[in-house]
This record gives sequence, structure tokens and C-alpha cells, in this order.
Amino acid sequence: MSASSLVLAPLVSQWVLAALFILLALAAGLAAWRGLKGWIWRTLAGLAVLAALANPALISEVRDPLSDIVLVVRDNSSSMDIGNRSPNAASASEALRAFADADDGLEVVEVEGGATPDGTRLIESLRSGLGDIPRNRLAGIIMLTDGQVHDVPSDPAALGLDAPLHHFAVGDPRATDRRLIVEEAPRFGIVGEPVRFRLRVEDEGAPAGTAMLTLRLDGGDPIRARATIGETVTVEALVQNRGANVIEIEVEPGASELSLINNRAAVSVTGVRDRLRVLLVTGEPHNGARAWRNLLKSDPSVDLVHFTILRPLDRGDGALPEELALIAFPVFELFELRLHEFDLIIFDRYRRRGILPANYFQNIARYVDQGGALLITAGPDYAGEDSIARSLLASVLPARPTGAVREGAFRPRISMAGERHPVTAPMAGQEEGWGSWYRYVGGQALAGETLLDTPSGEPLLVLSRQGEGRAAILLSDQSWLWARGHDGGGPHDELFRRVAHWLMNEPELDEERLTATLSDGLLTATRTTLEDTAGDLEITWPSGREDTAPMREDGPGRFTASAATGNEAGLIRLRSGDATTVISAGPLNPREYLDLRVTREALNPLVRATSGGSFMLGGTETAQMPGLRRTRPDGLQAGPGWAGLQRNGAYTVAESRRTPLAPGLLLAALILALLGAGWWREGK
Repeated sequence: MSASSLVLAPLVSQWVLAALFILLALAAGLAAWRGLKGWIWRTLAGLAVLAALANPALISEVRDPLSDIVLVVRDNSSSMDIGNRSPNAASASEALRAFADADDGLEVVEVEGGATPDGTRLIESLRSGLGDIPRNRLAGIIMLTDGQVHDVPSDPAALGLDAPLHHFAVGDPRATDRRLIVEEAPRFGIVGEPVRFRLRVEDEGAPAGTAMLTLRLDGGDPIRARATIGETVTVEALVQNRGANVIEIEVEPGASELSLINNRAAVSVTGVRDRLRVLLVTGEPHNGARAWRNLLKSDPSVDLVHFTILRPLDRGDGALPEELALIAFPVFELFELRLHEFDLIIFDRYRRRGILPANYFQNIARYVDQGGALLITAGPDYAGEDSIARSLLASVLPARPTGAVREGAFRPRISMAGERHPVTAPMAGQEEGWGSWYRYVGGQALAGETLLDTPSGEPLLVLSRQGEGRAAILLSDQSWLWARGHDGGGPHDELFRRVAHWLMNEPELDEERLTATLSDGLLTATRTTLEDTAGDLEITWPSGREDTAPMREDGPGRFTASAATGNEAGLIRLRSGDATTVISAGPLNPREYLDLRVTREALNPLVRATSGGSFMLGGTETAQMPGLRRTRPDGLQAGPGWAGLQRNGAYTVAESRRTPLAPGLLLAALILALLGAGWWREGK
């Protein structure tokens, strides 16, 4: 293809050229007005000078036309797997390629993308595709998506598009879906207190009626509530553990569902403990009393109430109690009125002396059964007739005395159960460096697990669950030797701080527990158990797919399993035996699943700004395509039932020839001739 064009290459600035032309025009007008002779010839000479300064030339080119390019951006996010959306998009892509094959001046460039943990980011894919296409060849953009796009810029001009953008919406536009919306959820909550959520259920297929909501905390027992569709409801859940508490919320399926994925939501509430209240009752002054007090006072989260009985009531010296007591021991207030305000009760070398009536021991036993925590540190008195093991408290004690008190140096050791239990497992294998104790009470474990024992196998530290609560007993009053560093000392603070936190339901110290972590797309689950084996890991992915992975032993009482998450995003449910947990891959409530309906709203600003069109392709596997037309860049780009792809007329120059239209010698001769004609006319 050949083409010619006139071009100017001025020898002076365009402003200078324009100024000279204006001066010439003014001079010629003045000369004509005054009737001067020869003004025409002099004006023509001036025009010849301006022509020489403009330096005109004729450019002759041999051009090779370039085809136009239509960019097809195809959504591959998870929502495209619903129904026939992916086959619908594939059918549309095939139709576009067929149209381009029939037009020698059109090419198709396809890009796929959009799938991210933060929703469908299809505009990123659009920008990437545009980066490889010259803008003067862009015929148009066609976006094949269900319309759930989450990165559309607020200003359409930011994309700088000078070609029409058409939205071909895939999927059935008539399909309805039930979905759960979390309007308000707290990020923090006090352990043991309820937190409130504001929820709403939307369902176009059933705009009236009610639906059942189910809440689960860390995969535990369900809490159910009924909600009116379309109205905001408030539900409560109890924060049970310190740290992350994952609360799953689910609404029952509706009559018409695109997917059940958005019938579920999850919220992570960080449990924060209020100050822990601990009641420490020391039965008599002894060396270990200060060690317990120092240990508890060193923890800033503990609010300690400590009473030491300095003189027993049965001492026969004739002194009145009110004359000797530093403060009154408020037994009625502590063990009747305010007992359940304490998170942990510790009896340190306490024996029955008539200070606590029998019914108060019964109150303490009931307190443990209903969720309280009790720690007994036993001295020789525990083996005697005044032992609290002979009170109504015996029903919740993990060990009973045999009546013997053993004396002589020995080194405590971690039992086989202790090697598996999270309270003592970190200390296993360190016993050789521990200092000696010199006395313990012979006992028989009744329940729970013995974590520390003597070289002869008798129990020293026993932990057990009693009803809804927990209890522990240390059958020696010699642990304070470790705190003093005697004979090398031992892990006094670490051990008994972990015991106290286990008693107060610290989830990280539970003996039967399933935890999980995510790193670089790899899910790793860890099962802590006192058993020799662990059941296979059962995985329910956010998409509903189920997998099983074998648990492999990674140490005493510790088993692990791993699995790749792939493209899964959302809440993952895990189970191994009776232990369950949940973990989130990416955001807890992915934007991708919040609304799964086909929509044109998100892309409408871009469509309108580029004079494009929006078309529904239907919900069948074969797309119901609009007509495709080639249009002029300044013409209409879309109409009812058709989409335009503009012809840009882009080309490359294969050969070019420049022919000057004002040769220097010819113009010089012409200027001289015109000036001479002017002089001749003036002299005539």
C-alpha cells in the first residue's frame, strides 16, 4: 500500500514563521489600501520567502498494514467453577477466536487470571495483558467473568483506555443464592464472658421467612439460633480460651443455592484473660510457703489472696484467737460467698484443725466439679488423721495417702506419661541435673496422670480432670529446695507455673490437642496425645473437598501430618480421633465467596467510560454471543445485541521517499524575478 503526504520542516521556529506571515499580511493590506504600485509582486516575493523558510516536502511511503488486536481477559477465580460458568467462558473464547480467524485484520490475545486470596483481581490481569499490546493496535477488550471483580479502580480514566471495553457476563443471571453476612464482629473478648455478633441472612429466592444459624467455637458443640431473612440479628458466643478463638457461623441451605460456601463465615476473636484470682491457704509456716508466694506474685496476670495459719485453734495455751490473729480469716466470705470468683485454690500443707467446717470442703469439691481448679501441696500431715484426704474434699483429690512418709535423699523424675504430657514434656531428659528432695508422702494415684514420680515408682505430681474442673496434687513439701538452688536446683518456677496454667485451662497445655499451622502453602497439623498412636488426619477444605493424611510420630506423644493447600482459601476443618481444630488459609471470609451471583454492576463504570457494552451469555455451556462488528474509532462501539471492535488502521513503513517542493535555487530565482517585477512596476 502506497501513500503520499505533504510535510513541513521549517528552518525557523513556527512562532517566527507565523509572525513573519502576519507582518507580510499587514504590509500587503496597507500597500493595497494606499494604492502603491507593485505591491502584488512584492507580496508574492514575501510568500516565496516564507515558502522557503517553511521547507515543504512531499513524502511518499510504502506501508505494510498491521492487524488490530482484541484482548480477551478470562476470569479463572473460584466463583467461575459454579455451574456452567467455566464452559460458558470457554465457548465464548472459541467464538471470539473464530471471528478473528475470519478477519485478516484482527488478532486475539487471551490472558487468564483474577484468582487471589483477596478476591477476584481481574484488573491486574487486564493491566498485564495491555502491557504487551501497542495501544495503536488495540481494537477492544472483552472481559469474560461473572462480574464479581474486586479491584475496579474508582476512576476509570486511571487505566487510560482508548478502545471499547465489553463485559461478557458468564453464568445464569436468574440464579439466586442464600448467603451469610457478618455485619459486626469483635476482635477481642474476655475469657469466660460472651461476645456478640451482628449477622444477616440474605436470600433472593426466599426473601421472607427464617433460617437456622449454627455457631461453633473451635469446632466444638453447636449453638443454634433462628434468624429472620433480611433482618439483622445479634447472637452470642462464650470466649473459652486465651489467644485465638475461631468461631464458625453457618446458615442452613436455602431452596435455591449456587454454592454452600457463602453459607458459612468465620470470625477470630482473641481471648484476653482478666486478672486471674488465686487463693493460697498455707496451713502452717514452713520454708516452701515463701516459694509459692513469690512464684504467684511474680506473674503480673495473677491477683493473689494469701492466708497463712500461724497458730492452730487446737493449741492449748489459753490465748484467745482474737488476741493472736493478725487479721480475721474470712472463711464464710471466701468459701461460701465468693468461692466461685477464684480461678485457682491452693492448699499448701493444710490439715483439718476446725478452721474450715465440713460443709466448706463440700463447697470446694462442688466448685471443682463445676469448673474450678484445685492444687494440693502435701506435707507429712497429709498422711495423718487430720488429712484433708479424710474430708469431703476427697471426692476430687487425684491421689490418696497410704499413711507412709518416706524420708531420705531422692531425685524426682519424669514418668512415661510425663514425657508425653505438655506440662512436663519440655523438661524430659533433664532430670540428671536436678537437685535432690528429702521427703515425700506415700500415695496412690486415683485418677488422671502421674507426671513426676520417685525412683521407686511412687507418685509425686498427679494431674486429673474432675467433672468440669481440674485438680492436681504434689505429694512432697520439698519443691522449695529447687527454688533455693539446693544441690543444683531444678525447674521450680517453670514446672509449677505450667501446672497452674494447666489447672486454669490453658489450651496450649492440654494433653489431648490438635493444632495446625500454614506456611508457604503447606498445612502442618500436630496432634498431642497421651496415647501411643494417633488417628489419621481428616481434612475438610473450604471448597468441601475431603482428604485424609496419615499421622506420623514426631516424638513422645506428638504426631504430625502435612498437606498442600493448593488454591484453597477459607476455613479448613481438621480432625484426628476426637480432637478437632480449624485454621484459615488466607482470609477467614474470602471476598471471592461473599456474593456468588452474576452481576454487571462492578464493571459498569469501565464499560460506560469506554463506550463499550455489557452482555449476558446465559447459563448454558454454549455461550449466547452478541454480534461482533468492526467499527471506526470515532463511531458507535456497542448497541443492542452487538459489540464493536474498532479498526485502527495501524501500519509500518517499509519504504519512504522525500521530495522537496521548494528547491533553494529555484526559489531564489523566483524571489529575484518577483522583486524585479515589483521594481519595474513601480518605475513605470
